[in-house]
Amino acid sequence: MNKRDLLLSLIYDATPPAATPAAFFLHFEPAAQQGQAAVDQHLAFFRRTGMDFVKIQYEQKPPAAPDLRTPKDWARLPRCDEAFFEPTLNVVAGLLRAAQAEALVVLTLYSPFMWARQTAGEARLAQHLREDPEAVAQGLTILTENVRTLVRAGRRLGLDGFYASTQGGEAFRFPGTDLFERYIKPTDLAVWDEIGASRFNILHICDYEGGYADLTPFRDYPGHVVNCSLLVGEQTLTPRAAAELFGRPFMGGLERKGVLAAGPAAAIQPAAAAVLAQRPARFILGADCTVPNETPWEHLKTAVDAAHAAR
Repeated sequence: MNKRDLLLSLIYDATPPAATPAAFFLHFEPAAQQGQAAVDQHLAFFRRTGMDFVKIQYEQKPPAAPDLRTPKDWARLPRCDEAFFEPTLNVVAGLLRAAQAEALVVLTLYSPFMWARQTAGEARLAQHLREDPEAVAQGLTILTENVRTLVRAGRRLGLDGFYASTQGGEAFRFPGTDLFERYIKPTDLAVWDEIGASRFNILHICDYEGGYADLTPFRDYPGHVVNCSLLVGEQTLTPRAAAELFGRPFMGGLERKGVLAAGPAAAIQPAAAAVLAQRPARFILGADCTVPNETPWEHLKTAVDAAHAAR
């Protein structure tokens, strides 16, 4: 069974595969974020670690925006056509040519809310959402269509799927309000509508900025696989419990800033083995989010090898 068949079997076959896949992700240095250098670095990382699919990092910055002094300024955000995404789409095309015969190729998507954070900054976005969420929603609608434009272009090139991230529902952001449910979650789901029938999609509930008190708001999100932290409020889930919560395969188990990044190298295989002992039948060993850039690739290979050895 090759890597493509392994991942598709995990999702679609009546019987789970005997092998356990694994994958980890990090951001490459700026010189390897666009063009052929990005293609080459993604391929080198994929082959050196032995991971089971190719995930393309999204490295473009949002377009220049007007000065967002008031919530009403969000309606003036720029709209992006496919030409704007050409640097990313060139990397997609290169990796599809180079790797799709041996593995599934998926593209990272940042949510409209994450685009809004990058555009305005954390504090201004939160302030404007609290002051006038209906006005900010006009900008979120524009950002949603921008992300959908990228999805359409990627699907047309032949991507196998997407690694779609969500933020906005973390415990610290908007406690005691319905801002996430009313204004942020609908933009996520609109992007998922565009992702549609892609064959392999991962829902990433991103805790890079902070954790979650409750994961139930995400149970109705699409996605063949769910990737998130196992630390939820005061509770630590097992990989098996996470899979049961979402009713689908789970990806994760290892902390991005734990032994994967810091070592020692000798501790990585036992840490992976401990996670694998609690894995559900359909499982991908991974981290809770992108690992630190300086993480040794050999550390990740050790964890991947542990997954491949597990039966």
